Amino acid sequence: MELSTTPYEERLTAPRAWWLVTFLVGVACGLTLLPFGTLPLLGGFVGGLLFAAVITSSYGSVRVRVVGDALIAGDAKIPLAALGDVEVLDAEEARAWRTYKSDPRAFMLLRSYVPTAVRAEVTDPTDPTPYVYVSTREPEALAKALRRG
Repeated sequence: MELSTTPYEERLTAPRAWWLVTFLVGVACGLTLLPFGTLPLLGGFVGGLLFAAVITSSYGSVRVRVVGDALIAGDAKIPLAALGDVEVLDAEEARAWRTYKSDPRAFMLLRSYVPTAVRAEVTDPTDPTPYVYVSTREPEALAKALRRG
């Protein structure tokens, strides 16, 4: 049995409702071109569907990983040595940190369709970022991986 070098990995995917909206965007694009005939209708449908699918997939699919000595959240790579206290946020507390408790200097990888999150203090004195907020469906597992590092 091979041990994994990744203590935590998660992909935050877009919810099913977003894919329904993606399909409906394709239908709307097709119907817009209906007066020009069947072939433009089909082209509008396929083009609109592909465009909406690319947007949905790119925004709605982000990876959160703890690999080696770093937290990789989306495009950001944050050394675990720069992180201090880690707090697991339930849905209500996560919403509070996304809204009225938030600091504009914080690094936030948030997805509105994921109700829970983890917040970790940044202890690097040269970094003006006060904390890192990461949306996650498994906040306890992510917090455990961050504390282990």
